[in-house]
Amino acid sequence: MGVQRGRRAPTPLRLGSKLPSLTALPHRGWELPLRVRIFPGKNPAMNKATGSLLSAVALALAAPFILAANSAPTAVPLSRDVPDAVDVPYPGGTLALDIDATDVTRGVYRVTETIPVAAGTTKLTLLFPQWLPGTHGPRGTLSELVAVTFEAGGKTLEWKRDPVEVNAFHITLPAGTREVTAKFIHTSPLQTAEGRITMTPAMLNLQWEKMSLYPAGHYVRQIRIKPTVKLPQGWTAATALDGLAQSGASWSWAETNYETLVDSPIFAGANFRKWDLGSRVTLNVVADKPPQLAATPEQIGLYRNMVTEARLAFGANHFDHYELLLAVSDKIGGIGLEHHRSSENQLEPDSFTAWDKNEFDRGLLPHEYSHSWSGKFRRPARLWTPDYRQPMQGDLLWAYEGQDQFWGLVIAARSGLQSKDMVLGQFANYAGNYSVLPGRQWRSVEDTGSDPVFAGRKPKPYASLSRGEDYYTEGALIWLEADQLIRQRTGGKKSIDDFAKLFFGMRDGDWGELTFELADVVATLDQVTPYDWQGFLDTRLNHPAQPAPLGGITAGGYRLVWKDEPNPYDKARMTDSKGLSLTYSIGLTIDKDAKVTATQWDSPGFNAGIVPGAKILAVNGVTYDMDAIKAAITAAKDGAPLVLLIQRGDRFESVTVTWRGGLRYPWLERAAPGKAPAGLDLLLAPRRPNAKLPKPAKPPAGK
Repeated sequence: MGVQRGRRAPTPLRLGSKLPSLTALPHRGWELPLRVRIFPGKNPAMNKATGSLLSAVALALAAPFILAANSAPTAVPLSRDVPDAVDVPYPGGTLALDIDATDVTRGVYRVTETIPVAAGTTKLTLLFPQWLPGTHGPRGTLSELVAVTFEAGGKTLEWKRDPVEVNAFHITLPAGTREVTAKFIHTSPLQTAEGRITMTPAMLNLQWEKMSLYPAGHYVRQIRIKPTVKLPQGWTAATALDGLAQSGASWSWAETNYETLVDSPIFAGANFRKWDLGSRVTLNVVADKPPQLAATPEQIGLYRNMVTEARLAFGANHFDHYELLLAVSDKIGGIGLEHHRSSENQLEPDSFTAWDKNEFDRGLLPHEYSHSWSGKFRRPARLWTPDYRQPMQGDLLWAYEGQDQFWGLVIAARSGLQSKDMVLGQFANYAGNYSVLPGRQWRSVEDTGSDPVFAGRKPKPYASLSRGEDYYTEGALIWLEADQLIRQRTGGKKSIDDFAKLFFGMRDGDWGELTFELADVVATLDQVTPYDWQGFLDTRLNHPAQPAPLGGITAGGYRLVWKDEPNPYDKARMTDSKGLSLTYSIGLTIDKDAKVTATQWDSPGFNAGIVPGAKILAVNGVTYDMDAIKAAITAAKDGAPLVLLIQRGDRFESVTVTWRGGLRYPWLERAAPGKAPAGLDLLLAPRRPNAKLPKPAKPPAGK
């Protein structure tokens, strides 16, 4: 066999020949340009020796690439350049925050913030708020903070983002610097895919934490700041901040601390109206259009009832004044967020003008208003933090949000903002859900308190299995059971109201924070009536696979039943969304465009292979509509087929759903004998003098 031109032909290596030195071989990457040719003989012993030599040669050639161990780096230590907060005043002086919020066309807030520094300061670390009260997780919108610059003495300063805590800005200061001017822009999302819209041509919701920085190393209550905002001409603003001074389009407020500032957002708009609700509480409303502000005296009267009923329930007020901030709009992003002396709320544009239609949604303001007591004044010890850098821990969210969810429903019913039937429908919604929720088999209520941290309300493929922020509504059912247990053990002499007055009713007018632990909840319940409250709460909160949380409903004289029509609350929600819930029958939730938005784990729909994102095109060979699928589910009770044509991406499939139970929706039905109010009736009854007691729910026919 010839050889390639320009290359030396390999020399055959025979047994007994000396192997060339491997170190002398010309390595090039992973290639070894050495050809070894061995000519086996006819002798078997020789062939065996040949095989051994082949193995030896192979091992020898590979030797440089066989390592004793793989590469194993050691960790680079994390830099810890952000100081922890200490409870001492910020030494630099009072910060000044000036925000130009006039560019409603482009949805931008232009910010100038002046940060004075103590003499001799050579490095300043400024933080963007990350862990925000009321959100229970790291929800800071750092990505919307842009065009950031820092100046001192007319010169641009060098800054660097912290490599570990990326919401921290480290700024090097020249000698003699006494103040730093920060300039940046906060960009409001313009479409929902970008986040919550906070600015429209008609209104804005200014949240200070999204457009300000604060010096690291101090409790935020120890940082003084003076805010000023420029609004479009003719707009009116509402906030809980004190000391308003207005000059034309410029609105400023008295110096305050950074904690109070962040806790005092602004609603402002071209179309504005406010009402005095008594007890130093004001309802401030902005609207997309002027006619949407046409609230009637009777409607405002129900909000006054809310204020009165909350005071009667909790026994004290924990504010010097309170501002209910409400946007009736479908342009600004939805919100319901509590603060100590105010709350941010959004309802539909026709909330006043189509009052009856929107009853299902009117529990929002009672919920957020009740937070002034539950969550703001009394706050779980590890949900209070000294700044917006320290992580929050949600182990007691069932006592914060769960209790508030409970009180929001109670105050809504007692005030008349929602009818008793609407509130019973909400309790039925909760009870029905937890009667069938598969995620309860593996995950406890207490553990759902971590959901805001790692899930952040992200949509989940199978929410029924993963669970979500269930400390709200399962927590509410646990508090309902506590109320009924107190009533039973005291012969009706005491109720959850007695707990509320002990837990929330001290120090009237104090709008600081009084933290609590589980032991405080147990001790207060035990003060109302002795019982194994520790065991009661531990069983229901810390252990999965518990029975459905129906104890309060049963003890309250009602029972969970299933009907083929939705209760008032579920019906109103479906009407509003134009969707269809079939959760308790075939396990699907379907939107107005026939798209499956949720599939219950291990439901008939799930077992048929119908998943979120699929689109239902036909039912038993006929074009899909809501009436058609409901009729088919009903007919399947008698053996009729239930065949759905679905589209998933570019695939079409006809699937058979096996279900013979018909349509099912949860209701609470009165089970107590006679006509006297049962425990649940008494809970929802108003406390105002001379207020009418809601009529007990009618028993089913034949009872």
